[in-house]
Amino acid sequence: MVFDDSLLDDPARLADADTSGVLRATAMAGAQVRSVIERTAELDLDGKLDVGRPRALVLVGRSGVGKAAMRMLASLLGPSCPVPVVLAEVVPSWVGALDVVYAHTDDPGDDELAESLALAARYGATIVLTSPEEGPVAASVAGKGTLVAPRVVVGPDRIFATVYTAGLRTLAALGLLAVDFDALADELDVEAERDHLHHESFVNPAKTLALALAERTPLLWALDPVAAAVGDHAAYLLAAEAAVVADAAEYRHALARGALYRDVVGSSGGNDIFADPDDPDATMSRRKLLLLSVRQDGAAAAARRAATEVFSPADVVDITDEIGAAEPVVAAVLGLRFELAAVYLGLGAGSIGGANRFTPVQS
Repeated sequence: MVFDDSLLDDPARLADADTSGVLRATAMAGAQVRSVIERTAELDLDGKLDVGRPRALVLVGRSGVGKAAMRMLASLLGPSCPVPVVLAEVVPSWVGALDVVYAHTDDPGDDELAESLALAARYGATIVLTSPEEGPVAASVAGKGTLVAPRVVVGPDRIFATVYTAGLRTLAALGLLAVDFDALADELDVEAERDHLHHESFVNPAKTLALALAERTPLLWALDPVAAAVGDHAAYLLAAEAAVVADAAEYRHALARGALYRDVVGSSGGNDIFADPDDPDATMSRRKLLLLSVRQDGAAAAARRAATEVFSPADVVDITDEIGAAEPVVAAVLGLRFELAAVYLGLGAGSIGGANRFTPVQS
C-alpha cells in the first residue's frame, strides 16, 4: 500500500474516504468516559467495592484494546501498590472471596472466560466486568458481579476509553488510585478537537504523528512503564488500522534487542549526516524512533537523559506540559493521539475507509 499524504490536508476527500465514520467514532472517547461514570454511579460501584483491602487485584484482558488497557492500569499502580496486581487472560483458579477481579472482553460468547468468571463468582470474588450485555460471559456474573455494558457503541477497536475508565473507577473505588474523571473526559474531548480532520497537519498532532510514521517502521521505546503500556496500545492500533508493524518496548528492554539497538545507534551517529532521508534504502528512512514519556519521576528523567544522549535525533513524545494533567489523563490522551494517528495512516494508505479514492486530482 502506498500512503497518500495529500489526503490528510484535504478534508473533503478525507471525509469521503472515511466511509465507516471511524474518525467520528474514535473522537467519542470523552463521551465513553462520561457514560461509564454515569453507569457506575447508577450501579453503586463504590458500594459494591467497599470490601476493604483485597488480597489481590486481578486484571483480565483477552486481546486487543482490553489487554492494553489492563497493562496500563497495572503500570499506573506501579510496584508501590499495597495490593498485588495480577495480569491474566482468564481468571486464575486460585481466586476467591478475598480477591477483586476486573475483566473485559468484546466476545459475548467467550466460553473460556465465562467459565473462569463463573468459578470466581462461585468462590465469592468481587467481580467487575465490561462486556456486551448478552451471552455466556455476562450470564456468568449475573447477580454475582457488576456488569458495566458499553453504552456508547463504537466497535471493539475503539472501545479503549470505556475499558480504561471502568478500570480506573474500580481502582478509585478500592482506594488504590486517585483520578479526576471530569478532567479525563474533558482532555479527551480537547484532544479529539485538536485532531479534527478539518485541522491541517501542521497544527493537528495526530496528523503530524501519522506523517512522521508513514512508510516507516515505528520504534516506540518508552521511558517509563506507563508510557510502555501506551506504546503497546499504539502498536496494536497501528497494526489494526494501518497494517503497520511497530516495535514497542520500554527503553531498558530495548537495550536487549542487540542487533536492532546497535543498528539504530549507528544510524543516529555522525556517519549518517549525509544520508538522503528520501532514499528508501537508507536505514534512517526505514525506521522512526519515538521515545514515549508519561511519568515524570526520577527514573523516567534518568532514562530520558540516557536515551537522548545515545539517540540525539529521536523524537521525544511527552505531552505532560501540553495538557498539564495527572498520569492517568496523560496516558489516555497520548493513547487517543496514537489511535487517531493510526486511523489517519489507515485512511491514507487505504487499509481502512472507502475504495477508489486515489483518483488523480485534476489540475
